[in-house]
Amino acid sequence: MGRLQATFKRLRARGEGALIGYLMAGDPDLERSYAYARALVAGGVDVLELGVPFSDPIADGPAIQAASIRALKAGTTPAVVLELVRRLRRESPIPIVLVTYYSPILAMGEAQFCKRCMNTGIDGLIVLDLPIEEADPLLAQARRTRIDVVLPATPETDDERLSRIAQATRGFLYLVTHYGVTGTPTEIGPAFWGLIQRVRAHLPEELPLAVGFGLARPEQVRTALRAGAQGAIVGTAFVQRVAEGASPEALQALAQQLKAATRPA
Repeated sequence: MGRLQATFKRLRARGEGALIGYLMAGDPDLERSYAYARALVAGGVDVLELGVPFSDPIADGPAIQAASIRALKAGTTPAVVLELVRRLRRESPIPIVLVTYYSPILAMGEAQFCKRCMNTGIDGLIVLDLPIEEADPLLAQARRTRIDVVLPATPETDDERLSRIAQATRGFLYLVTHYGVTGTPTEIGPAFWGLIQRVRAHLPEELPLAVGFGLARPEQVRTALRAGAQGAIVGTAFVQRVAEGASPEALQALAQQLKAATRPA
């Protein structure tokens, strides 16, 4: 059993949801990025997502686009991101998921990329611009190296395609709660509840559902879990604080507040 699966299983046994925290690797530079990542771990995130900076991040909103630019200017490459993960792995068994676009994988080669991820201690990959229809080669390489490829679904994903994604994804299914880019505020209303319940009904019981795009406050995390998700993904709220020059202690405190919202009242 991989770290992602084991983490969700342990949390479910406690009646607790997962807090998944995202940071752009190398933002604003390698050493401060390392300190911020350690702060999220200390603050209680259950899964750590690290973005691989990319020059054309079409799925990301302004905050994460700016973080990607800062990281690239600081010299952050996929190899640097892997070294950051290696340092974190020496200190913590927390599941780590890389969030990337397909171009860096293609440049390195799928087999080599997955092998290096495995050797570094990465547990999962989210490839933002790789549709399920073109994912089979990467999925095959990932299975050989015991890397979970986490696939996204959106409100526009129809039931047939959702079933295909549910069969292929590993670790959890990533539900993008609304159409658009990261950081756009999520409307917590009947449509939000209905979306989570519709998607959850099409997934195997043992497959965790994590929701993201616009979750930033404890009450939003709490609502997402009450609506039927097993995990809440928070990214832009952390990335914005990095951009503002917040201390690692401030990010740790925010993570603690968000994590508290995942526990039973």
